[in-house]
Amino acid sequence: MESRYNPAAIEEKWQATWDEQGLDKALDDSSKPKFYALSMFPYPSGNLHMGHVRNYTITDVIARVRRMQGYRVLHPMGWDAFGLPAENAAIDRGTHPAKWTYQNIATMKGQLKRLGLSYDWDREVATCSADYYHWTQWIFLEFLKAGLAYRKEASVNWDPVDQTVVANEQVDADGRSWRSGALVEKRMLEQWFLKITDYAEQLLADLDTLNGWPDKVKLMQANWIGKSTGAEVTFTTEAGDDLTVFTTRPDTLWGATFMVLSPEHPLVETLTTAEQKDAVHAYQKDASAKSELDRMVEDREKTGVWTGSYAINPVNDAKIPIWIADYVLMGYGTGAIMAVPAHDQRDFEFARKFDLAVTVVVQPEGEDLDGDTLTEAWPGDGVMVHSGPLDGIPAGKGAGQSVEKAIAHLESTNKGKGTANFRLRDWLISRQRYWGVPIPAIHCPDCGIVPVPEADLPVVLPENVELSGRGGSPLAKLDEWVNVPCPSCGTPAKRDTDTMDTFIDSSWYFLRYTDARNEEQVFDPKKVNDWMAVDQYVGGIEHAILHLLYSRFFTKFLRDRGLLNFDEPFQRLLTQGMVQGLTYRNPNKSDKNQWVPSDRVADPENPTDPETGEPLERVYATMSKSKGNGVAPEDVIARYGIDTARMFILFKAPPEKDLEWDDADVEGQSRFLNRVWRLLTDFIEKGQGDGDASGEWSKAEKDLRRAIHTAIKEITDDIEGDYQFNTAVSELMKLSNALSDATCKASPIYREGVETLIILLAPFAPHIAEELWHELGHAESVHLQAFPKVDPEALVVDEIPLVIQVMGKTRGTITVPAAADKVMLETLAKESELAQKYIAGKEIKKVIVVPGKLVNFVVSQ
Repeated sequence: MESRYNPAAIEEKWQATWDEQGLDKALDDSSKPKFYALSMFPYPSGNLHMGHVRNYTITDVIARVRRMQGYRVLHPMGWDAFGLPAENAAIDRGTHPAKWTYQNIATMKGQLKRLGLSYDWDREVATCSADYYHWTQWIFLEFLKAGLAYRKEASVNWDPVDQTVVANEQVDADGRSWRSGALVEKRMLEQWFLKITDYAEQLLADLDTLNGWPDKVKLMQANWIGKSTGAEVTFTTEAGDDLTVFTTRPDTLWGATFMVLSPEHPLVETLTTAEQKDAVHAYQKDASAKSELDRMVEDREKTGVWTGSYAINPVNDAKIPIWIADYVLMGYGTGAIMAVPAHDQRDFEFARKFDLAVTVVVQPEGEDLDGDTLTEAWPGDGVMVHSGPLDGIPAGKGAGQSVEKAIAHLESTNKGKGTANFRLRDWLISRQRYWGVPIPAIHCPDCGIVPVPEADLPVVLPENVELSGRGGSPLAKLDEWVNVPCPSCGTPAKRDTDTMDTFIDSSWYFLRYTDARNEEQVFDPKKVNDWMAVDQYVGGIEHAILHLLYSRFFTKFLRDRGLLNFDEPFQRLLTQGMVQGLTYRNPNKSDKNQWVPSDRVADPENPTDPETGEPLERVYATMSKSKGNGVAPEDVIARYGIDTARMFILFKAPPEKDLEWDDADVEGQSRFLNRVWRLLTDFIEKGQGDGDASGEWSKAEKDLRRAIHTAIKEITDDIEGDYQFNTAVSELMKLSNALSDATCKASPIYREGVETLIILLAPFAPHIAEELWHELGHAESVHLQAFPKVDPEALVVDEIPLVIQVMGKTRGTITVPAAADKVMLETLAKESELAQKYIAGKEIKKVIVVPGKLVNFVVSQ
């Protein structure tokens, strides 16, 4: 055995051996319990970063432990390979997105293999491969058959940089596109949608079943779905058009004195009179240039234009004007509101600016509000007034209060109905770019939209395109690809030239892993129902809404199509923290220039900006090129080895917390693995642990066995609970120390401890554990060994320390039987040599015994 631990000499050797043995292949064998361990698959950018390494290491430990516990484990990997970043990168480099993407996949796959992660590579998928997107297109056709995929003209978010639409979910709080960072614009375009709103109630209700998810993620999804209860009420215009509004306060209908439509509302053009057209069109143009965030700011000055038309309030037949204003958004509710200025501050400000009526219908107790003199809206409780059948009823949403009574009145008079509304909108999936899944639909002048026949799938993405990133989809310029006969009637027709949102690809990839090589079906229902749901999913919190919500939607839809027999895709979810590196920040500079990498700081104790001399702040921030604080995985591996990198990642912080990279702590884990190596070197060279197994165990042997099984218990608890790998690694260190300090190294219990240490270490540091296991003389892989189980008897303590006090002052400790009762403890303490030094010849007035802890003697002075 080599005297020194040399990671480079063993890591590639064992990776090749494991690959040859097929050690990590998932077995479709229902005789064993299954466990599906999954990390969110990466976009192939070309290089792994430490965030990837952390995510994949966490999942790998879980997968390895479950295999050792007797599970058949599915632990796959693939590539989220379509999308704008690849297309834009290819344009910048003058290459093709396919070439760029597959080069990156090859590079990153090599890096993942170098990490020794226990993936079943036979199940690898890439979403840009035709054998994958064939089935993405098939799923789209299933949505189309079910009436849940449809086209409509709608106000959409247009990214002026990426030259494509983006879904509402892909616009951040600042009104910027999640990819390019550009302020989105509003445009009216005909686009493809998936009717996710049909599943809004299920998606919300089933959050309560996800007991293995973080509460914060469930709350984020619930808020995004955004259920509100109230009533739908239909106003009628003077011209006879219906204007439906949703309101959470139908009791205030009698106080509605005007209506406001979104500038994008489809009835605006119809309702606008000739005299108002110029003003309305100018306002619409101005509103389209604003972000939703700008339009929703509460304290900005209200703007709007009257359409020239009126509506009839259905509860009192009052004639009220119809306005448009940009604080009403087409993407929320119905794009139209009833305005109740006395009880809503935005409506109040709008009414005061444009001299519109204010009618009080909720009167607070002890006051007499007057709409003419009101200085701000009253949103609180009170009693209903000026409200016909609701007069005198307490205002509010409780039983017997005004909201309940108002809904009953509307339903009895057929003027409205109680309902729920959701913030969630249908999912806009059209993208006007090239690198994505072609939408399998054909537009026929006679038949309309015709689905591509399943026998003609996949609709292959052509490669002979000119990419510029401007002027719409390049697919539209390929006449030979676009122009096809209608599959229904044979008339010359055209393919759809949009591609799908890449979140479509990632909404079902976890299902394909269960049957990744099936050429006849999207997957075999028997196999997918056997492996699913995913038992442990690991990924970033940034996917808490979009990816997870869409994946849940797809799962429920495919269940309803008879392909799945489960409701939710992911039983447990772990959102790992970010990896942060040390950098320096100049708070006096703009965001772009404020970061000063540590290698540019001359004096870390007193850091100053090398350009300005100003003091710098020392901070840990998420690793990035701009901050100059990244750590390349390959550099860490070259210096320390893979297992040291894994141990540091697992030890430094709990998986859900951010991890601060620290070279000193990496060194610490390297030293620990070197100690384990030396421990085994001594064990093998000195023939330790081969003593006689017969006879009674000594105290030293009992103590060591207790340390062994304490480590088993604590590490098992850490893994079975919330994956507290940091404390599990601490237990490995404690066991290593106990073995090093043991005075019974000839005992077979010492051999038990050494072998247990290596088996427990194996999921965390798989390469060194495999090497040491074979050095111990074992032929079979350590990763095929059963994970150790605790022996409860080994944890039983025969003797315990007992503190001896005299007059409340501690004098030392003695060892006593753990089972001793109070009488025996008093006797043993009184007769001990330690106590006699202090109580001999003195009168004992009182003895205080605290079982298992101390005996205190109160004596005469």
